[in-house]
Amino acid sequence: MTSALSVPSTGTSLTSSWPETPPGADPLPGQLDRWLASRGAELVAVRRHLHAHPELSNQEFETAALVARELKKAGLSPRMLPKGNGVICDIGSGDRVIALRADLDALPLPDTKDVPYRSTVDGVCHACGHDVHTTVLLGTGLALAQLAEKDELPGRVRLLFQPAEEQMPSGAPEVIAAGGLRDVDAIFALHCAPQLPVGLVGVRSGPFTAAADKVEVRVKGRGGHTARPHLTADLVHALGRVIVDVPSLLDRRVDARAGISMVWGAVKAGDAANTIPGEGVVRGTVRVLNRDAWREAPELVTELVHSVVASTGADVEVDYIRGVPPVINDRLATAIIAGAAGAALGPERVVEAEISMGGEDFSFYLENVPGTMIRLGVGIPGSDVKFDIHQSAFDVDERSIGYGVRVMVHTALAALQAGAF
Repeated sequence: MTSALSVPSTGTSLTSSWPETPPGADPLPGQLDRWLASRGAELVAVRRHLHAHPELSNQEFETAALVARELKKAGLSPRMLPKGNGVICDIGSGDRVIALRADLDALPLPDTKDVPYRSTVDGVCHACGHDVHTTVLLGTGLALAQLAEKDELPGRVRLLFQPAEEQMPSGAPEVIAAGGLRDVDAIFALHCAPQLPVGLVGVRSGPFTAAADKVEVRVKGRGGHTARPHLTADLVHALGRVIVDVPSLLDRRVDARAGISMVWGAVKAGDAANTIPGEGVVRGTVRVLNRDAWREAPELVTELVHSVVASTGADVEVDYIRGVPPVINDRLATAIIAGAAGAALGPERVVEAEISMGGEDFSFYLENVPGTMIRLGVGIPGSDVKFDIHQSAFDVDERSIGYGVRVMVHTALAALQAGAF
């Protein structure tokens, strides 16, 4: 690895604490155990370097450059995305292609941890675990490169290091446009899950994360004195109707099994207590687990808003902003990664993942090819702090990096050896 990277002192031996193959797991050809034991501290150094030097969505230039350098040093031929803030790299050869994806960007949050690898960028930190995702995929790629050198890789594995997962429009469509899915048979990814103890992975077939769209409703009309609302279009009342009635009506117009949720996050109308304003706005999100319901949501939400506001006399505009589709994990791909995780870690370490109403732009890949995303346990044993993603103090048990590499290497081999998707 680059000499610029160093492991900050923690008072413990990172290499000696690196996870060995759990009892009952099958050792991977290519001596993955020895490779992880020899390179584990370097991977931790990569993660800590990335954590200390986070980059926001669409600004991941140094992160992408670091990834490309390490892949080139392993004899690979990575290519940068057109903007230079993402990387695509093929390993091996053959007609069968399996893609593995990681996201690179950080969040606009301060890092409040007291650790040697705390963010050095004010107001920016890796509070979602993308530094871990990037490190796991890099380690997976370096391990697979050694297998390819020994002709032990039965096909091609494509690494996708994607920018801008945390921002809309997101980076997945850019990767796809740059040929990231060309000839790909299936795609796999993982996401940090602080709710799961380190050493466990969560898998689920079918709905995994929700579609996430934004809605802005703007009402206008004749304002006036609150003593004479009958001479106005009472916009605050109109907004109240939208806030209360539209989500309730939406629940009754969509099959409950679609898992739709409309929640408002911001409302603004006027400043004076005795004045009805002439304009107001409310903004929120629509989340839904069912792909068909998601496709119908813009028209239905717009219809309901206009219907609710019509009786108030106000004029209304609805701006429905598409975000990401739902992640719907493919049944066969999920079975493959579940089996691979069981072989890598032991079957008792593979658990059922919960459905999340959060959004994930991995869904754009699944609109084109079959695939699946799993949750990687990063919970710190014995910690009194229960972390969640998107929190300023978020941190992980770094042994999760080794577990993630094991799972993704096994998954790549299993998927290459599987029948057609």
